[in-house]
Amino acid sequence: MPTPPAIIALQERFTGTLLLPDDAGYEEARRPWNLAVEQRPEAVATPADVEDLRALLTAARESGVRIAIQPGGHGALDSLRGAVLVRMGAFDALEIDVESGTAKIGAGVRWGSVVEALEGTGWVAPAGTSPVVSVAGYTLGGGHSWFSRTAGLGSDNLRAAWVLRTDGTHERVDDDVDPDLMWALRGAGGLVGVVTALEIDLISAPAVWGANLTFDVADAPAVVRAVRDLAASAPPTLNVFLDSMRMPDAPQLPEQIRGRSFLTVQALSTDGPQEELIDTVRRAGEVRSDVTGPTSPAALAAASGEPTDPTPGGGASMALSVLDDATIDALLEFRELPEQWPIMGIGIRMLGGALDAPRRQGLASLESVGWLLHALVPIIPGVPTAPGEASLVAFRELLAPNEAPQTVTTFLDPEQTLQNCGSADEIARLRDLRMRFDPDAVLHDGRLPR
Repeated sequence: MPTPPAIIALQERFTGTLLLPDDAGYEEARRPWNLAVEQRPEAVATPADVEDLRALLTAARESGVRIAIQPGGHGALDSLRGAVLVRMGAFDALEIDVESGTAKIGAGVRWGSVVEALEGTGWVAPAGTSPVVSVAGYTLGGGHSWFSRTAGLGSDNLRAAWVLRTDGTHERVDDDVDPDLMWALRGAGGLVGVVTALEIDLISAPAVWGANLTFDVADAPAVVRAVRDLAASAPPTLNVFLDSMRMPDAPQLPEQIRGRSFLTVQALSTDGPQEELIDTVRRAGEVRSDVTGPTSPAALAAASGEPTDPTPGGGASMALSVLDDATIDALLEFRELPEQWPIMGIGIRMLGGALDAPRRQGLASLESVGWLLHALVPIIPGVPTAPGEASLVAFRELLAPNEAPQTVTTFLDPEQTLQNCGSADEIARLRDLRMRFDPDAVLHDGRLPR
C-alpha cells in the first residue's frame, strides 16, 4: 500500500527520525533482531520525545495505520504491513535508587546498561541472559531471568510505568492509579498503551555465587535427573539452568567443542555458596569442567556467549508441568538422533520458588509450571531450513503430553498467540481492556488472537 499522506506530512515536523520505504536508512532500520523475520512497515519512527509519539498517534489515527512498538528489535512477528514501526532508543534515561532498591528505566534502555550500573551495589536486576534485549520489551512480555526463582518474573517486578495513552495523556501509572492497565502491561504491554519508562524492583543479592559444571553427554540421563530432583529441595535463592549442546563440525568453532556434545549445569545463588546442593549434581556424572565461586550478573553476561548482533535463527519453547523419567529419556534419545542435527542447543530452566507466589497481578504467570525448555536452531546462509523446521516440530510433539497450561510472551514461538499465556477468561478480559484503552485500534494487536 502507498504510504498514507498523513505519515508523509509528519516527516516535516518530526523531531526524531521518520524513515519511509524509499529513504536511505530504511532497509537497515526496519530489520528486527531475528533476521529470519521479514518485516516491511509503512515507516520506521525513532521519536525524540513524547510529543513525537503523540504526533505519531494522531497521524496513525488519521491514516488508518497502526503503531507497532519494538524498542530494540526483539519480538518481531510479521511483515508489519499497514503499521509504523517505532524504535524507542531516545528514551534512554536510567536512574538507580540503591536506598529503596528500585530503578526508573527508559523504554529504550537495554539490560546490559542496567547490569553494568548495578555492579558492586549489592543489588541485581531481574534481567534476561542477553545484555542487548530492551528492559521494556522483556518486562512487558513477562520475562524469565537468572533470578526468577528468587524474585519472580520480570513483569512481577514492575512497580509502575509511564504510559502514553492513545488519547494523548501521558502519566505515571501504578496499581493504585489503574490496576486494570497494570494487569495488562504485565504480559501484554504494547496492546494497551505506549510505555516510555518503567519503575522496577531490584533484587537484593549481597553474595552472588555461581557454579558452572560441564559433563560429557554420556552422563546426561543421570545429570538431568539430578537437576530435576534438586528442584524439590532447592531454596528460592538458588536458580538453575541446564543446557544440552550439540556442536556442528564447523571449522570456525574452537577445536575443544567442534563436533562434540556436552551438558552444562549453571547454578546461581543470591545467598552465597550452595555447595551441598550442587554436590548432588556433581555426583551424577564425571565433571569435565567445574567453575565455582563468587560471581556477578556482569560476569555471567560476559561469559554467556549470547550474540550481540542481529542474526537469523529459529527456535521452539515449551513450558512443562512435570519433567518425569520417561520425558527425560525420550528427550535425550531424541537429542542424539542423527536427523535432529539442526538443534544446536536445548535449554532447561528450573522454575518454582517465587514464581509460584507472584506478588503482583498480571497476565504473565508461570505459577505451578515446573520447567521451561527451549530448542535453538541456527539458520546458516545457504543451508536448507526445512530440516530445522522439522526438528522443532518433532521437539514440540515430543513434549506436548507434559505441556503446562500457560507460558509467557517472551517464550512464545512465532506462530503462537496470547492464548498460550492465559485462560479464555483472561484473554476476554484483555480484549475488553484493549477496547477501553484503544477504542480506535491505533496500536498494533501483536500476539492477540485474531
